[in-house]
Amino acid sequence: MGVDKALISAVRTGLAARSDPGKAPAMQAYMKSAMPYRGVAKPGRAALMKEVLAAHVLPDRVSFSTTVLALWRDAEFREERYAAIDLSGHRAYRRWQDPDLLGLYEELIVDGAWWDFVDEVAIRRVGPILREYRAEVTPVLLRWATDPDRWRRRTSVICQVSAKTDVDRTLLTTAIEANSADPDFFLRKGIGWALRDQAKTDPDWVRSFVRDHPGLSPLSTREAVKNLT
Repeated sequence: MGVDKALISAVRTGLAARSDPGKAPAMQAYMKSAMPYRGVAKPGRAALMKEVLAAHVLPDRVSFSTTVLALWRDAEFREERYAAIDLSGHRAYRRWQDPDLLGLYEELIVDGAWWDFVDEVAIRRVGPILREYRAEVTPVLLRWATDPDRWRRRTSVICQVSAKTDVDRTLLTTAIEANSADPDFFLRKGIGWALRDQAKTDPDWVRSFVRDHPGLSPLSTREAVKNLT
């Protein structure tokens, strides 16, 4: 099986029906997006995707991956790309969430190249695959930590956000240390976010990390210790 064109058509038709041209320009401006919006907020998109994905069930891994990529690559509005990410994480296809999908997610990360796409894929897609397949995925993320592309690097830093006690601190430390001197805002903010999240489960480790890494940017440090007393 290949691309499910009916599913994609249903997504596009549904988004068009729910469009709000009055909201679209503000949404596009807020996200600094070259790609236009339909003006469909997340609740409306979620309701649509629930209907569409119940009506169009993908039968195999190939149909799943090719449909996600077709919806992503041929998108004319930003909400279509959000829908592709929604499809990629649908519970019906959880059994296919393994290292073989990293290439798909890497395309979404590099091509998306903005936080609204990258953060969802990094934390909700790459992160769970990492935790289930550490031996296979850790080397990939270690390579991404020093990759020229800043969004691969941000993914290596933030992919363990929400992992709680299941964080590979060696990987986290390596990813942060590889990027702590980079002046890029999204990397510095991501480092602070990753440390702040880890502070929820082990504040002492984060205090020690910040103390032992005086080269962290002020932004990263401020974010890391924001909730520590």
